[in-house]
Amino acid sequence: MSGRGFGSAVTLPGDPPGGRRAALVWGVGVAVYFVAVIFRTSLGVAGLDAADRFDVNASALSTFSILQLLVYAGMQIPVGLLVDRLGTKKVLTLGVVLFTLGQLGFALSPSYGMALASRALLGCGDAMTFISVLRLGGRWFPARRGPLIAQLAGLVGMAGNLVSTLVIARLLHGVGWTAAFAGSAVAGVVVLVLLLIFLKDHPEGHEPTPVAHAGATYVRRQIAESWREPGTRLGMWVHFTTQFPAMVFLLLWGLPFLVEAQGLSPETAGGLLTLVVASNMVVGLVYGQIIARHHAARVPLALGTIAVTAALWGTTLAFPGDHAPMWLLVTLCTVLGACGPASMIGFDFARPANPPERQGTASGIVNMGGFVASMTTLLAVGVLLDATGGNYRIAFSSVFVLETLGVVQILRLKARTAKRERERLVASRVEVVHVPV
Repeated sequence: MSGRGFGSAVTLPGDPPGGRRAALVWGVGVAVYFVAVIFRTSLGVAGLDAADRFDVNASALSTFSILQLLVYAGMQIPVGLLVDRLGTKKVLTLGVVLFTLGQLGFALSPSYGMALASRALLGCGDAMTFISVLRLGGRWFPARRGPLIAQLAGLVGMAGNLVSTLVIARLLHGVGWTAAFAGSAVAGVVVLVLLLIFLKDHPEGHEPTPVAHAGATYVRRQIAESWREPGTRLGMWVHFTTQFPAMVFLLLWGLPFLVEAQGLSPETAGGLLTLVVASNMVVGLVYGQIIARHHAARVPLALGTIAVTAALWGTTLAFPGDHAPMWLLVTLCTVLGACGPASMIGFDFARPANPPERQGTASGIVNMGGFVASMTTLLAVGVLLDATGGNYRIAFSSVFVLETLGVVQILRLKARTAKRERERLVASRVEVVHVPV
């Protein structure tokens, strides 16, 4: 694949215009995603408090995040189909209502069972946000802006993670569990109002072509045709392999690992979690610019991120002595920050492989990959910690198993995807040449 050829996107007739109006509407959508990520990751800074509050062990604690991600991952394809069929505004509205009720329920839960149900409800609402935001960007901005818009959406999401590590953690230890989680739920009400007032599915004059559908037949066709594209499958495996090391670290096990296994204070550990988020935001901007200009950089960036992440994890876990040195932990957290931006590359394989009417479904398949990997690793770490008496070195070694599986699949699919993209590029150039003047 020529970096020049793929980086020089052609503006096709009917491409959305972008502009200030697009930025405003898209901004409302990413504000919803921002709040969803705050709620999703709020448990990451409250893991030890949750264990005490509900009197549970490591496996039971990991069940909170596993159930949340199980619901999230399981909803990805249905949500993609809903977005393709109903549009962004309706799906986002339902998502906000569900994740806000979930966060409020978690604040007020008197028992472990009710808290689990609340996290499941939160995961269901959260599942409706990111795919909707991706589709919103595709409807309002030119196609050539797609990689950068997707990375910016991911960056805003990480800013939500930053709020969790800086604000929710302080509220939790300042005003207590109920007030911290219930107070944060107010943000859901605010974005719901903004969404209802300002959000619109597409610019005037750019209405999508109605898609004929017939119940189950439509669903099967959407999923089958999306999956048939090697770009969709490659995108899923890139997302699967790159996202989960940082997700597992930020969502639940990073703080306990740094405090219990590395002997750091909760404040210092929180600072390292913040470093992961800050690194993510910086790397996201860099990756977005590189990929927008040079599509040939996608696979090298993804594989390079996987390799460096694996090397740093291996070095940290194998370091002699009881604790790894601070410089190594800082380096690890900085590198983990690249995992989120690398996972966004998966959408840049699925986007050109599918027509607009399948974008939601294809994005759902891709997005499912990283969350299935995260869910699997969260469970593996919790089970191994209980089985080994809290040996984090053994528990976190499960990361390498999934990384190996993902790399094998990426290498298997990349040549096939490149061939299809070259064919599609040639066809699009011919089509542009024959557009009547």
